[in-house]
Formats: sequence, structure tokens, C-alpha cells
Amino acid sequence: MNTNSKQHRLVILGSGESGVGAALLGKQKGYEVFVSDGGKIKDGYKKELEAAGIAFEEGGHTEALILNADEVCKSPGIPEKAEMMKKIRAKGIEVISEVELAYRFKGDSKIIAITGSNGKSTTTSLIYHICITAGLDAALVGNIGYSFAKQIAEDPKAWYIAEISSFQLDDIKTFRPDVSVLLNITEDHLDRYEYKFENYINAKFKIIQNQTMEDHFIYCLDDEVITSKLSTLILPTNPLPFSMKQELKKGGYIKGDQMMLRIQEERVSMSIYDFALKGKHNNYNTMAAGIAAATIGIRKEKIREAVKNFHSLEHRMEFVAMVRGVEFINDSKATNVNSTWYALESMNKPTVLVLGGTDKGNDYGLIADLVKEKVKAIVCMGVDNQKIIAAFKDLVPVIVETDSAKKAVNASFKLAEKGDVVLLSPACASFDLFKNYEDRGCQFKDAVKEL
Repeated sequence: MNTNSKQHRLVILGSGESGVGAALLGKQKGYEVFVSDGGKIKDGYKKELEAAGIAFEEGGHTEALILNADEVCKSPGIPEKAEMMKKIRAKGIEVISEVELAYRFKGDSKIIAITGSNGKSTTTSLIYHICITAGLDAALVGNIGYSFAKQIAEDPKAWYIAEISSFQLDDIKTFRPDVSVLLNITEDHLDRYEYKFENYINAKFKIIQNQTMEDHFIYCLDDEVITSKLSTLILPTNPLPFSMKQELKKGGYIKGDQMMLRIQEERVSMSIYDFALKGKHNNYNTMAAGIAAATIGIRKEKIREAVKNFHSLEHRMEFVAMVRGVEFINDSKATNVNSTWYALESMNKPTVLVLGGTDKGNDYGLIADLVKEKVKAIVCMGVDNQKIIAAFKDLVPVIVETDSAKKAVNASFKLAEKGDVVLLSPACASFDLFKNYEDRGCQFKDAVKEL
């Protein structure tokens, strides 16, 4: 770097996984880095910043130290309506997301990026599992755990399999995945998009905005929101749709019990009964992952092997235990009604459903039919359960209120009989009683183990 020129000042708002990762990468690349968090910085993250000699503040934002930035990298959790963001925008300072910063320094490596309202983590993990099974030098990054920027700073790979949220896509400029995957779009997080569904749809579609005809775009043809948006666009990339309703010349489809993938010369067929992941929604996730793998040249034997032996994620339809003939399933990651719909859709035993938490403007009508058909009792686990009770009191004979994981598990076990399943699939965020959905799922599992 030319010593005469002023060092590029990168200010990072938020000190979570993505913020600290961005700070470490920025510092490594010669930027002057400053991290500012309105709340408290976790001890582990603080140690990382200190070890790297990165300046930071917590418990508030010092305007003078932020508004002198050349560029601001903001955490996905910070909304545009935050006061600090308004001031940054008013000054015309460039704002980027952590994935945009990571992309800037990815070198020759390639990216498969996955977004969608539901199934992102499962599909991302499955694609990563197929890549590792096939011997690729790959890392699992983004929304799912490890910061994309930190991975590039500490342990660069040839392939990045990245789960990307709409919040991360909001602030991209040049980010361009070699393969992008859009699973579905349902109403979620509308509080961040001025309650306009169209704004949220546009955010999801940003995943393809910089793609070219050298790239690929994998999407669900059965999702009406996606197809109606596509009808208004001229695609800059190569489309590879997947469907369970029609046969396709290229992409993937399921007919009867056979999945067929048709990518360039590669043809892959496989019985859905061999999929490690069960349920109709997971057939979509598995197709998307299989197409992504075939697109980058992974051999069909490896795709088949990986799809057969994949273990599902913790807190996503995770089998916990069988206690006196009652099966317990932890689907704590279901933080919206659509996720719970998918969980109920795959139930084939009488179900005691554990619901509740911080409501994000939920419409429980979406799951009313499935609840009526499959659920024998609802156990509420939240601070305020009135909306759930109002929605289901005429559909389910028993609704019980609890305010802890332990009480919810005990109440569910009393209501369940041999051959039933107790399903924790809350349809809500977890912040009323728990630190996050992982904490909620772990407390649920601990309580089951104590039965």
C-alpha cells in the first residue's frame, strides 16, 4: 500500500460472528478498522479483537468515530431505521455487508450461495456434505455459523458454500456467486421491509443481480412467488429449475418416487426413499443440493452416496429420544409459521405440538388445516400465548400454557400416549424465554433426557 495515501477506514457496526470476521479480514488487508457495538461485546469476540489489535467500543456508538469512515460494514441484524444508520446514509458513506467484504478478497475461489425463507441451513449443509464427500476443498460459511470473512482471513478454501439471508443481500454491491440457489419465498421478516412483501422478494432476488451467463441460478419452479417475479425479469444467468409437479428438460424433478437431475451431460436418478432427509419439503432441498453439486461437476456416485448418509442439522427436525413409546423431535429452528407447516406436513403420527415465543406478526391460519388433521394437543411455551390460544381453541381439544422448556416437556409427556410424537416446532422467535433458538432446543432436549 502506498504510504502517502490515507489508510482506508472501515467501520464495523455490530460485533457478532459476521462483524468480528469482517474486522479480522479488514485488518489483515491493511484497512484501518474500528468496531462499534451499541450493546455488549461477547468475551470471546473481544479477545479476538484485542489479539488482532483492532480498536472497538461497546455499549454505545461514538458518532465522530463512525461518521469519519470511508466505508461502513453493518451487521445483518441492524435495521435501516436505526438512528446511526440514518446518519451514515445522510452523509453518503458507502455501506456494505460482511459477505460483500468477503467477496472482495475471495481470490480465485468459487461460491455456491443459498437463500430462501425456509430450508436454507439444511440445503447449505447438504451441499457442503456432498462437496466434502467428493473431496473438494470447501468451507461452510455465512448465516449458518462461521463468518465468511473470517474463513477467508484464517483458512481460505477453493469453494465456499454460503448460506445468505435477505439482510446480508440488502448490502451487496459486487457479490457474485458462481452458483446461486433460491429455494422459496414466503412472508417473513416483513418488519424489516416496511411490511411490503415486494421489498422482501426483491432482496432475495439480489442473489442473481451480478451473475453472468458463466453462472447458474437454481430455483424452485413450484414456488409461485418466484415464478411470478421471474416473469418480469430478463435473467442474466443460466436457469436450472426444479419441480415436483412437472418433468423438466434441464434442472431437476421428482416423478413418482424417482428424482431425476439433468445437468449438461450428467444424468442422475435416485429413489426418494434413499434420501437421508424425509418429508416433501426435504425432497425440494435435496433436489436443489443435487443440482448444485452436478452443476460444479461432482460425479453422480458421490452425489448419491452423500444424499444417502447425510445427518440432519441440530434443532431442525432432530430426533431427540423415544421415551415409553413417545417420540420427541426438536425443531426449535422453526422460527416462523411456514417452517412449522413443513414440520407438521411430515408428521405421520398423532402429534403433541409445542408452540410459542416471540411472535413476528404470525398468521396461524396457514397451519390451521394441518393442526386440525394431525395435532391432538398444543403446549404453549412462551410469555404471552393469547394469540396461539385464540387461533387454535376451536381446532384442538387441549391447549396447555407453560413458561419453561422443562414444564413444556413434562406437560407434553403427560398428554402423549404410546405411538404419539411430541414436536417442538415453535413458529416463533425464542427471545422471550431463551437466548436464541439453539438455547431453546438444548433446554428442550435436556428436559426430555430427564424424563
